[in-house]
Amino acid sequence: MPLLDMWIGGRWVRASDRRTREVVNPTDGSVISSVPEATPADVGCAVAAARAARDTGPWPQLSARDRGTLLLKAAEAIRRLAAELAETDTRNMGKPIVEAEFDVADAAHCFEYYGGLATKIHGETLEVPDNALSLVMREAVGVVGQIIPWNYPLLMAAWKVAPALAAGCTVVLKPAEQTPLSALMLARIFESLDLPPGVVNVVTGDGPTAGAALVTDPRVDKIAFTGGVDTGRAVIKGRFRQSGRGVFCGLAAPGAAVDLRPDATGSERQGAAHPTG
Repeated sequence: MPLLDMWIGGRWVRASDRRTREVVNPTDGSVISSVPEATPADVGCAVAAARAARDTGPWPQLSARDRGTLLLKAAEAIRRLAAELAETDTRNMGKPIVEAEFDVADAAHCFEYYGGLATKIHGETLEVPDNALSLVMREAVGVVGQIIPWNYPLLMAAWKVAPALAAGCTVVLKPAEQTPLSALMLARIFESLDLPPGVVNVVTGDGPTAGAALVTDPRVDKIAFTGGVDTGRAVIKGRFRQSGRGVFCGLAAPGAAVDLRPDATGSERQGAAHPTG
């Protein structure tokens, strides 16, 4: 049974307390791997690495074209590893291999799309009175914490990571504790592409510990969460109780996607935690 490590700050590391979690094939209950059970301190190290990469590393100096080229190379690497990635998601998550193959193809398309979009991020010039110009500039939000569910392990990681990198953000990704394997394979792809240390970090662990530590870290500029409504409520409450910074939740209910502004009122925050469908 292979023991895999987390990807933090450009290094493969184990949990600081050496605890691990077994990864199970849901079709027969067999153990296929084990991964670190990240502590809050481990998550803090990942956030610190992402913060340093965004604030002082070479990543902010890369041109949009260079970021786009890197994402295009990631798409190529995903296609080269398509069979292995599809088999991994099938064994780890339990979906039919045909569906997993579609997911891998979509993940490659996603990186390809945002690789092209990276050079198309433009500002605006607005007409205003008094012989003046008003300029709108779009800038990277900074460090993004990303929490994804179990049902689309690789594809959901692509949907989160690719647009963040295209915009120039750095990332701490926490996959679902049940299905971390393809996210760790994605980290290996970035390692092979010589992505600057700390730009992408992948931590493994459960929601109440690793996820909560990520949500409440004030060094994280935005949280992007996809998952259940109850967990989404906990994410929103934890985020604004600790730091008051932005959060996006895509919840598993009709009309439940929430893009919550840092200056939202209390009633807006409370209403955002309830699905509208």
